[in-house]
Amino acid sequence: MRSRLLRITLAVAAVSVPARPALAQAPLPADVAPSYAPAALDRIVSPIALYPDPLLAQVLAATTYPSDIPDAARWADAHRSSSGDRLAAAMTVEDLPWNPSVQALLPFPSVLDMMAGDMAWTEEVGNAVLAQRADVMDAVQRMRDTAWQRGYLSSNGQVTVTYGPWIEIVPVNGFVVPVPVYDPRVVFGPTGRGIVLGSGISYRFAVGLGPAFAPWGWGATRVVWPRHAVIISNVPWRRTWTNRTVYVHPYAVPRVVVRPAVSASREPGLATARPAAPSPPAAAAPQRPSVVQAPERRPSREAQARERAAKKKERNSAREHAD
Repeated sequence: MRSRLLRITLAVAAVSVPARPALAQAPLPADVAPSYAPAALDRIVSPIALYPDPLLAQVLAATTYPSDIPDAARWADAHRSSSGDRLAAAMTVEDLPWNPSVQALLPFPSVLDMMAGDMAWTEEVGNAVLAQRADVMDAVQRMRDTAWQRGYLSSNGQVTVTYGPWIEIVPVNGFVVPVPVYDPRVVFGPTGRGIVLGSGISYRFAVGLGPAFAPWGWGATRVVWPRHAVIISNVPWRRTWTNRTVYVHPYAVPRVVVRPAVSASREPGLATARPAAPSPPAAAAPQRPSVVQAPERRPSREAQARERAAKKKERNSAREHAD
C-alpha cells in the first residue's frame, strides 16, 4: 500500500513540474530587402512597361517615394488647367515638399492618379526598383517584346520604337512626351477572339515639356538598357535598398525641407526653408526724467550790505525802546 502511494506521489510531482521553455528563434532582421520572381516582376511592371523611356525613368524613381504620391496627385489634379511655363512657374514658387522625381510627374495628372489609386502596387514597384532594379528593367524588356511580337507596339507619329537587343521607346518630339493608354490584360494577356492586334494602345494624351521643366530632369532623362541604368538630369540615378535613406540625386530644383528652428544643419543638395524672422524686442517702458534742481542763487554784495544795515537799524531801535 505504501509503495503504491509513493509511486502515485512521484507521478503527480513529475506532472506538476513545468517544462523548461524552448529557446526562441532569433527574429529575422526587420529591414530585409524584398525579392520578386520574374513572373511577379512581369505583373508589377506591366502597367508602365510601354511608357516612353524618359517617362518610365521618372516613374521608376518616383515610386520609391510612395508617401509623396497622394498629395502630389491632389496638387496635380487641382492644377489640371495649367500647362507649360505657367505650370512650371507654379511648381517653382510654391516650394513643393516632395521629392523632385515625384514633382517631375506633376504635368502628368493621369499617371499620378493611377499611382495614388493603387498605393499597394506603387509601393511594390518602388520596393522592386530599390532591391532589384536590373531585374525590373529586364521585366520591362520582356513585356515590350511581348507587345512587339503581338503587333501592339510599333512606331507612330508620337513615338519611335527601336527593336534590337533592347527595345527602346522614345518620343518623336523630345519636348512632347506622350502617355500610352492600354490594358495590360489585353496587351500581355492570353490572346483570344475579338481582339484586334495593333489596337490595344492609344496615344491620345501628350504633355509638352519645354526648357522650363529642365530643373526636374526633363530633356536630360533616359534609360541606358545595356547597363540597366536610369539617367536623370544627365546623372545616373543610384538609389538602392541599401542607401535609400541617405541618397540624394542632384536635381537642379532645390528640395525644401522643414526643420526645427534650433537646427542650422543642411543635408547635401537640400534647401532649408527660410526660418521666420525673429520678433522685435519689446519696447522698454519710458523712464520718468529725474528732476534736477537749479542751484540756489547767492545774493549780491549790495543786497548783503543792505540786509546788514537793516538788521543794525533794528537792533539800535530795540535798544532805544529798552532805555
